[in-house]
Amino acid sequence: MQPAGIGEALDWDLFCRVIDNHGDLGVCWRLARRLAALGQRVRLWVDDASALAWMAPHGAHGVRVLPWREPVAGERAGDVVVEAFGCNPPPAFVARMAAGTPPPVWINLEYLSAEGHAERSHGLASPQASGPGAGLTKWFFYPGFTARGGGLLLEDDLPAQRDGFDATAGLAALGAAPQAGQRISLFGYEQPALGAWLEAWQREPTQLLVAPGAPARQVASWLGASADAGSMVQRGQLQAHFLPWLTQPGYDRLLWSCTLNHVRGEDSLVRALWAARPFVWQLYAQSDGAHRAKLEAFLDLYLEGAAPALARSLRARFRGCNGGDAAPTPVDAIAWQAHARGRSAALQAASTQGGDLASRLYGFARGKR
Repeated sequence: MQPAGIGEALDWDLFCRVIDNHGDLGVCWRLARRLAALGQRVRLWVDDASALAWMAPHGAHGVRVLPWREPVAGERAGDVVVEAFGCNPPPAFVARMAAGTPPPVWINLEYLSAEGHAERSHGLASPQASGPGAGLTKWFFYPGFTARGGGLLLEDDLPAQRDGFDATAGLAALGAAPQAGQRISLFGYEQPALGAWLEAWQREPTQLLVAPGAPARQVASWLGASADAGSMVQRGQLQAHFLPWLTQPGYDRLLWSCTLNHVRGEDSLVRALWAARPFVWQLYAQSDGAHRAKLEAFLDLYLEGAAPALARSLRARFRGCNGGDAAPTPVDAIAWQAHARGRSAALQAASTQGGDLASRLYGFARGKR
């Protein structure tokens, strides 16, 4: 039985390249898993699937993971081919697509952005005049925060799971029994301002849950300690817990457990929104400064309805996380929590009404067949 709003089961080929972080694979795995949950058959082609060992150790029914390669004899393209973030499928595979009767729907899944160009470009066609895909059309699909874009990934049962979650038990499973004061998760790129934040956090009761990678290295260096997973180091009133790599559901539960989440990139931004908790977003810094315009466009959308004083302080806090002032800007915690809950509910309502990203992608692909 197909879920409501979903028709026939289609065969999907989803292509992903891992560039320098795990975010692209994180998005693609969530999309593949969500499409499979909607009754679709998915092949995920990836050039480095090693992170799935901790991100998704049990796999997902309906999803096959294949190495990035040219097709073998007799291997045909599916009904829909999705290339994530302009990664370009192998040329011989594209030639198989062009030889198909009918050819598959070819979609370039773009990065998430609140900038105006994303909604203007969503759904545009790019006819292929040359190369192995000559004669095909590639369609641009932009995730988005409004009805004019491609939506956000959201599992049907996620809000209910979040609302019924026992944070005490979740933290205990990570070896971090809840403490009085603020509880902060830290997941990010290299952060020049982190030393100033740690100085401030050690002066008030703070439980810091540090993800592996750059944050763990920086915090460990500041503490003069090792970043061994499962260890805890205290300085002043700051308790720093060094976490192992978490599964995607495990990371969701971490976000639900905290009073403030520091997140990075695209996948964890969306999960922070669904967590309905205060968060600060660190974007991947680009040499031309394009990430700053992307941040401002997001803040314009995210701060809709916020009181002027709250909007000013949150804008300053987000900018500080992305190359601005080092000292964390004070924010009214109660107002911030209320705003985070309200914006999460509004975005959830939009996804429920118009469909999440996977549902909209399915409808788009069906419309182009």
